[in-house]
Amino acid sequence: MGNASDTMQISAFGMRAQAARMRIISENIANADSTAREAGGDPYRRQVPVFEAELDRATGLNAVRMTDVAHDQSEFTLEYDPGHPAANAEGYVQYSNVQTLVEMMDMREAMRSYEANLNMIENARRMQERALDLLRR
Repeated sequence: MGNASDTMQISAFGMRAQAARMRIISENIANADSTAREAGGDPYRRQVPVFEAELDRATGLNAVRMTDVAHDQSEFTLEYDPGHPAANAEGYVQYSNVQTLVEMMDMREAMRSYEANLNMIENARRMQERALDLLRR
C-alpha cells in the first residue's frame, strides 16, 4: 500500500460497500413478515448482496463494490391459514424466507466492518497530521 491517502480511499470503498449491504439487510427485515399479494403467489424473497473486488480507474486502487443483488433460493415458510387472502388451494400461506435473527447478525457484522473502515480513516488522518507536525519542526 502506498500512503495514507490510499488507505483512506480503500477504507472509503469498504464503507460504501457496507452501507449498501446494510440497505439490503434493512429491506429484508422490513419484508420479513410479507406474504404474497395474491393467492398462491410468492412472497418477498430474501436478497443477498454480491461483492467483487475491482480496479478503480480513478485511483488505481483495488476496491470492493456491490455489483449485484442475488435472491436467496431457500424455501419459504408455510403456515396453515385457510382464511388468509394469500392462502393457496390447500389453505397454506407462504411467508418470506427472511430470518430476522440472521439479518440482525448480518447487520451487526456490517456495522462492525463499517466502523473498522472508519477507524482506519481516522488513524490514517492522524498519521498524516503527525507527519506534517514532524516536517514543521
